Amino acid sequence: MKISHPMKCLVATLPLVLGCVAGSAAEAPAQHVPTAQLVMEITCDLAPTISLGTSPIGERRMVPIVGGRFSGPEIHGVVLAGGADRQLVRQDGFKQLSATYELKTDDGAVISVSNHVLAPAQRAPGQAVFSNIDLVAPQGKYGWINDNVYVGTLDSLRPERDAVLIRIYRLQ
Repeated sequence: MKISHPMKCLVATLPLVLGCVAGSAAEAPAQHVPTAQLVMEITCDLAPTISLGTSPIGERRMVPIVGGRFSGPEIHGVVLAGGADRQLVRQDGFKQLSATYELKTDDGAVISVSNHVLAPAQRAPGQAVFSNIDLVAPQGKYGWINDNVYVGTLDSLRPERDAVLIRIYRLQ
């Protein structure tokens, strides 16, 4: 059987390619497992839910954020009124939450929060709800906030209080 020129090149380079693939697997970097450090706890006070109507993919809602407080080892202050949690209760039984609001530290700095959650629409009591969180702070004293990755937990404080408790963790 006669081997064509392109096939000769492939056959000639195959040991080199296989050696590189095998070598790269052996040289894979070590796995880095993140740890989480609590940055702050936020209690967001909520107004009643406003229905925005049903779309082709589910029911749309908005929950106004009307205030609250936050505190952590390096930071504390109030939740500013005017934010909102926009929700989509999907037809597949999940709820997408996208909350945007601001925090004002006791020394006057304003930090923007964007919190994204995907959770079952009907949760079992005590079932954990996790979120990914973006924080943007002014440069200066709180500039360190801009240089990290954050995740969070979300717990309803109802029926005792129309509020949610958010714990924000910095991944390290």
